[in-house]
Amino acid sequence: MTQKRYEQIPHTADLAAKIYGKTLPELYQNAAFAMFDMMADVKDAGAEEPIEVSVEAPDRESLLISWLNELLYIFYIKRIVFSEFSISSLTENKLTGMAKGQKIKEGTNPLKAEIKAATYHDLDIRKTENGYEVTVIFDV
Repeated sequence: MTQKRYEQIPHTADLAAKIYGKTLPELYQNAAFAMFDMMADVKDAGAEEPIEVSVEAPDRESLLISWLNELLYIFYIKRIVFSEFSISSLTENKLTGMAKGQKIKEGTNPLKAEIKAATYHDLDIRKTENGYEVTVIFDV
């Protein structure tokens, strides 16, 4: 059985997702996928427009938020909906990865939800018997 990447969970005012990964890099990739999947219809998004992303932070939770918010920043500046993510290097305080996606066509708005930021609210990366999991609350 394939482990699911994430599940959207109810939250009063914002969007929230419980994210899973067999490894920490997979957890970070799945968190990025979850964020864009809740924002837009990514299954039809192409995977051209590769962008390298590198972030640093004091711990792995802050690193996850930096990674997600950097991807959001690139989305809003370059208007690219990302659908594929890879992590090439991950340490306790530095992440280098690649995001691939498709530019939003002029005059279209494929967004289901407008996420402003990934938040630190109740953020805790946990080791489980199947790998890792984290709940991320997104400010909308």
